[in-house]
Amino acid sequence: MVDSQKAKRWALVGIVVSVLVLGFDLTIMNVALPTMAADLGASTGELQWIVDSYAVVFAACMLPAGLLGDRFGRRKLLVTGLVIFMIGSCMGVFADSSAMVIAARTVMGAGGALIMPLSLAVIPSLFEGAERTKAIGAVTAGASIGMPLGPLLGGWLLDNFWWGSIFVLNIPLVAIGIAVCMLIPDTRDPSAPRVDVFSTALGVLGLGALVFGVIEAPSRGWGDALVVATLVGSVVLLVGLVLRERRAERPMLDLRLLGDRAFGWNTLVAVLATLVVTGLLFVTPQYLQAVMGNDPFGTGLRIAPLMIGLIVVGKQAPKLMERFGSRPLITLGMVLFAVAMLLGSRTDVSDGYGYTALWLTITGFGFGFAMVPAMDGAIGALPQDRAGSGTGLLSTLRQVGGAIGVAVLGSVLSTRFIDGIDTDGLPAAAADRAEESVVAAHGVADQLSLPQLTESANEAYVSGMNTVLLICGIAALLIAVLVAARLPEHKQLQKKKEDEMPDAAELAPADSSG
Repeated sequence: MVDSQKAKRWALVGIVVSVLVLGFDLTIMNVALPTMAADLGASTGELQWIVDSYAVVFAACMLPAGLLGDRFGRRKLLVTGLVIFMIGSCMGVFADSSAMVIAARTVMGAGGALIMPLSLAVIPSLFEGAERTKAIGAVTAGASIGMPLGPLLGGWLLDNFWWGSIFVLNIPLVAIGIAVCMLIPDTRDPSAPRVDVFSTALGVLGLGALVFGVIEAPSRGWGDALVVATLVGSVVLLVGLVLRERRAERPMLDLRLLGDRAFGWNTLVAVLATLVVTGLLFVTPQYLQAVMGNDPFGTGLRIAPLMIGLIVVGKQAPKLMERFGSRPLITLGMVLFAVAMLLGSRTDVSDGYGYTALWLTITGFGFGFAMVPAMDGAIGALPQDRAGSGTGLLSTLRQVGGAIGVAVLGSVLSTRFIDGIDTDGLPAAAADRAEESVVAAHGVADQLSLPQLTESANEAYVSGMNTVLLICGIAALLIAVLVAARLPEHKQLQKKKEDEMPDAAELAPADSSG
């Protein structure tokens, strides 16, 4: 029987495997980019879009994903997303140009956009109460553990195989996910509206323009005509999206849900936590690999302390929430986040790895304490008939936060690096190349036998990284104060959920013939 405990466990395994693959793919590219640049002759701009094409499409396409699941069946669309993701992975295995890799990553982003929100949307139909909290903890840990494991596995694959092997890794995992997810009972909302294609286009183009403008600004200049045009265009498109969705009876981007204190504040925590960790995993591998001189596998291994807190807290979260409530745990998580980021912002070029391991470990605990209760609180605040669209909004905002976080924090890092590196006396072409990245600067220094350029690049990069971490720490501390003052108590949220529990008939099983 699909509702047996055994079937539930297998269904949860399928969901965790699905989101684990997404966690891998968010970070595995970081260690592969230098190899791909050499083998494919990819420019810096192409490398940026190999990463960002996935993130932008992932974020924007999650707008309709929840409604598609509500309308046609959540299990059907989850499996569809896994199939699309596998197709993109196969494209990546056989890609022989930057354009083909970007295309593969775009397809994978579209598949991932279905996987993440629908993985969360099926949980309320399978689990209740403490079981639901445990399931959300397992899913959150699966997605989160995949992020630091990405560089570790990617580094090992790059040390032993060709760069396309990072795509091969996805294929067996996705196949397992597809097989096991077939055990999930298919639910839908028969009253769900049709997907608004125009709103979807506004979201994709608006987010794409925003990310493009922020990424290009450090090299082109914030006053550059193209940068200004894309940023202004992104504002117009996204404002148009919000206005259009506000007039819709059943919008894809139901911002009215954010008016609920429980959903709104828990979502804010989840978005900021995602932004910080995504930004952290963008800047830290480059520091460990380029500045500290580790190889790809060694870099992934040194990010592993981030997982310790996630694993420990993920297992203990249900008991801790039952005893203390979610607000104290989330506040503690954000305070730990702030402490870790402020410690990291004091990193010096001469510091050894032990100091980095310390603040990475604290970050893992902070992420676990903040994210598991926040995700549980946000999903628990949703009406059952809005599970798909609500989790779609939650996942969209998280991925938008991650994409914008990498774009903005990456731009801060790039600006500080360009301002800090000393290229005086270098030929113009060499100076421009050195200012592209710390890895590029090391290459120029090796070619011209200029050890002082290497030292300058390292100091400039660490200075930029410290600024990024300082910004994250201040933001986390501010959110901790606001959460402590404004987030509803866990018991209040549970009572609200029970009061709003819909009739069982509203969760109609999907027609097996459809």
